[in-house]
Amino acid sequence: MSAQNAIKHWHQVAESGSTIEGLMEILDENAVFHSPVVHTPQEGREKVIAYLSAAGQVLGSGSFEYIREVIDGNDAILEFQNEIDGITINGIDMIRFTDQGKIIDFKVMVRPMKAMNKLWELMAAQLEADQSAISADKK
Repeated sequence: MSAQNAIKHWHQVAESGSTIEGLMEILDENAVFHSPVVHTPQEGREKVIAYLSAAGQVLGSGSFEYIREVIDGNDAILEFQNEIDGITINGIDMIRFTDQGKIIDFKVMVRPMKAMNKLWELMAAQLEADQSAISADKK
C-alpha cells in the first residue's frame, strides 16, 4: 500500500479524534514517535498510542487543519495549523508507513517556540490525565 492510500486512512483516524481503536488499527506494533519536546524516541505501539491519543485531545479543536501534503513512496509530510488560547500553532507531521500501510515512524515538529511551549504544557496535562484514568480503571 502506498503512502497515498495510507494517508487517507490516517486522515480518517485523525478526524475521528485519534481514538485508541483507530490508532491500534493504523499503527505498526514497532511504531516509534518523535515528540518535539521529549528528547528520546517513544518506541512501541502502546507509547505511540498514548502520545497520539493525547494529541488528538489537545489539538482536536475545530481550528485544526492540515494545509499541505507532500507524499513520496512510503513517506508523507503533512503541514498543519491550529490556534489554542490565541496562539497560532504551525507544525509538521512526518509519517513513514510500512508496505502494509501501517505507521512505523511518526515525527512532529512545531513552531514557533511559544506554540511549542503551549503544546508541551497541554500535552503534559493530558498525558497525566489519561494515565490517571487508566490507573483508576485498573482499581
